[in-house]
Amino acid sequence: MEKFYGFDLGDAESAVTRLEKKDQETPEVLTVQEAKSFITAYALRRDGQLLIGEGACYEPNAIQRRIRFKSRYLTDRSVRNDIKSFAAGVLGELILNGDLIRGDDQCFYIGCPAGWDKVAREEYRQIFESAGFPPLKIVSESRAALVSACQSKHMQVGYDILSRPVLVVDIGSSTTDFAYIMGGKEVALKTGGEVMLGGGIMDEILLEESVAASPDAKNIRKIFEESEAWKTYCEFAARRLKEKYFTDEEYWSHEDCVQTVTIRAKLLPVRLKLKMSAQIAERLLEKKVDRLGGKSFTEVFKDSLRQVRENIEERQPELIFMTGGVSKMEKVRDWCREVFPEAVVICGSEPEFSVAKGLAWCGRIDEELREFKKEIQELIDSTVIEGIVSRHIDALYRGAVEALVDPLLEKVALPIVDRWRDGSVETLADIDPIMEREIEEFLHSDEGRAHLARAVDTWLKTVAYSLEEHTMPICARHNVPYSVLNLSSYLSLQDIDIDIDTKSLFAVDEVTFLIDTIVTILVGILCGGSGIALVASGVVGILIGVVVSALVLALGKDTMQSAFTHINIPGPVRKLMPKSYLKSKADRISAQVKDDLYKKLEREKNAEITERLIGDISHQIETCLTKMAEVVEIPLG
Repeated sequence: MEKFYGFDLGDAESAVTRLEKKDQETPEVLTVQEAKSFITAYALRRDGQLLIGEGACYEPNAIQRRIRFKSRYLTDRSVRNDIKSFAAGVLGELILNGDLIRGDDQCFYIGCPAGWDKVAREEYRQIFESAGFPPLKIVSESRAALVSACQSKHMQVGYDILSRPVLVVDIGSSTTDFAYIMGGKEVALKTGGEVMLGGGIMDEILLEESVAASPDAKNIRKIFEESEAWKTYCEFAARRLKEKYFTDEEYWSHEDCVQTVTIRAKLLPVRLKLKMSAQIAERLLEKKVDRLGGKSFTEVFKDSLRQVRENIEERQPELIFMTGGVSKMEKVRDWCREVFPEAVVICGSEPEFSVAKGLAWCGRIDEELREFKKEIQELIDSTVIEGIVSRHIDALYRGAVEALVDPLLEKVALPIVDRWRDGSVETLADIDPIMEREIEEFLHSDEGRAHLARAVDTWLKTVAYSLEEHTMPICARHNVPYSVLNLSSYLSLQDIDIDIDTKSLFAVDEVTFLIDTIVTILVGILCGGSGIALVASGVVGILIGVVVSALVLALGKDTMQSAFTHINIPGPVRKLMPKSYLKSKADRISAQVKDDLYKKLEREKNAEITERLIGDISHQIETCLTKMAEVVEIPLG
């Protein structure tokens, strides 16, 4: 796709943006009916002409007129025809103005409330499709708002917020939409996404206050009774004045904030003066309204915030991003800080366009990510990852040996020898099957796996650095932030569950060799120079010493060691070998055992096991790359 359109169809006002794939950093807000933010209304004239926007509100020749219909989408199926008519009118305006050319490589991203389910979204998509729109996608307005926050450079938010809990508060004219986002993904809230509270309540109060203060109040009320369109039009005017006032309350505390609306009645035009002041602003927020159950805007909004806080089962938000015209009000932001004191509250410079811009950005981001994931898949399908793992597999074996030999000597070998000293193991030859069984048990214990996990985690980091030589250029080509796709942060045992069976690292032959090495060392301690000195004490020791010396001379040392392992040495003689001596000897021979085991592994490691290890680890890393792409996608609906 080369062009991406964002269509924020609101209950009161709508906006359309356009973003080209290249050479454009910020979406352009398009003008529809000479307004960037245009009234969500349409009218059908007697001659069949379809009007949209402000002109539709007071067109005298209208035979059909509809306003504020989106808020009834879930409850009134007839609204689907209204949405289709209005959407078709917007599409026609874009084509007429030359902002959209049929046949171009383009698509639309259209927003919907976070609370809408998949069925409602698909039906909504079909409405626009039937109206003649190019390929389109329905996206959560919360996602669009968050993307807008990420992309707006002046906000200096950045993609790091995807790792933090965020609450998006979208205050529309009829509803307030809450969306909790954790790790870039939207988490359902028990509020259902929407609360029936919007800035339109304040618009109605302001209009009522202005009409009551007008000398033509009676006439104006009569006009409103006869024409819902004129009443709605005046509410829109009140809305714009309200937002103008709340954008800079300090300035308007010294100046008059007024606007005169001319109502074209049947006889003579009637002028209505709208006015905002500190006193009126207070009434907008604190006046109790029947539609709100006898509560004020302030009470309902703060109650909704508290309910959201109670319903968040994970971490409380660290950032609250507000969008919609009402978010310009400092008091609304203060309420958010009051209920969420640990959060930073922000909104854009043009919150009324945040969703529309975010929708267009979503289109370009998704396109970039499609191409990004295509290249990632090509990397996965190649042999690059297997080659990297294969080149480093010997280091994995070496790291595992380094991590496990000392714990095996300390936790398995020496305790078994202690049992031999105590007489519970009869001969040194009996140590062999006992040690083989207990070594295997240790390797599969939590402690053994913890030792191995540290070695594997360190090894994975090295593999990650090699992988980044291939992934970083892909990130650069598709404008994917490297901070989000840092392989080293993802390639850890916490995120990748590589099930490495210790038998795969130490097959039966290697474990047997380790046992043989340990037993040989123990026999050497008994039969070697210092070993004889230890046993050759006392009458029994002297006799054994003579026998041992004679056997060593007659049979040779190797044969002697083999025979000695099958002798049931008397208990008192066994205890002549101090535990401390065995421990110090084991410490000294640890390096020799490791070195011998390295050489044994290099000569005899099982090729089939190694090949399976490479395959399993490569598959897990490929899964990790897929997870990374999902994180960057910000799949919020």
